Amino acid sequence: MNRIDKKFKKLREKNQAALVLYITAGDPDLKTTEKIILTLAEAGADLIELGVPFTDPTADGPTIQKASLRALKKPFGLEEIFAMVERVRKHSQVPLMLFSYYNPIFKFGEEKAASLGQEAGIDGMLVVDLPPEESYNLRNFCNKSRLCLVHLATPTSDAARLKLVAGASSGFIYYVSVTGITGARKELPKGITDHIAQIRKVSDLPIAVGFGVSSPAQAKMLAKIADGVVIGSALVSVVAKFGRSKNLLPALKKFVAPIKSAMAKAR
Repeated sequence: MNRIDKKFKKLREKNQAALVLYITAGDPDLKTTEKIILTLAEAGADLIELGVPFTDPTADGPTIQKASLRALKKPFGLEEIFAMVERVRKHSQVPLMLFSYYNPIFKFGEEKAASLGQEAGIDGMLVVDLPPEESYNLRNFCNKSRLCLVHLATPTSDAARLKLVAGASSGFIYYVSVTGITGARKELPKGITDHIAQIRKVSDLPIAVGFGVSSPAQAKMLAKIADGVVIGSALVSVVAKFGRSKNLLPALKKFVAPIKSAMAKAR
């Protein structure tokens, strides 16, 4: 069991859902990202997804697209991200996973990414555009390095597809609550409860729900039915607003605190 497995196990014993937070690595720069990770961990994040900036983030909405563009103004790669994670590990054991498109992983080398990632302190990967049918090699390398490999389930996934996703996943299953791109939404779609129930029929893995979550009320609602709640675009918007200013870290704490509190009262 790595940090992700242990965290979900611990939260299940407490009958609580995990707060999963997404940030774009390098936005506004890697040094600030390091501070953001530590701040989010202190504020109550149970797992942090480190988005790997990419020039063509097709699944992401404008908020995360702009974050990638800001990050890419200072060229860096996975090695620099891993070095930053090593520095974080001197101060925090919060579970960390790479959230990437396949191109950066492929270019770097799947085996190398898994091995060096694990050595640096990464606990898992989610590769947005790598379907379970094509993930066999990376899955083996992740297993060898004791990393979780998370796959996506969507509202259009039928029973056969859900079984395939479940069989290829480890750590947890990421349920995309809406069809389309990422982005904060005022209302979440109906049918989430039924879809989660369908996934539970084919897997005992924890289920985290993301895409569109932006408020304490939404997080509380999802914490009642899911094992994890993922918040990305709304958090990235805070980073975009404050950038490198001294108000960034306090603003992040202020954003996370009511969400964490609402989730704690969900069950």
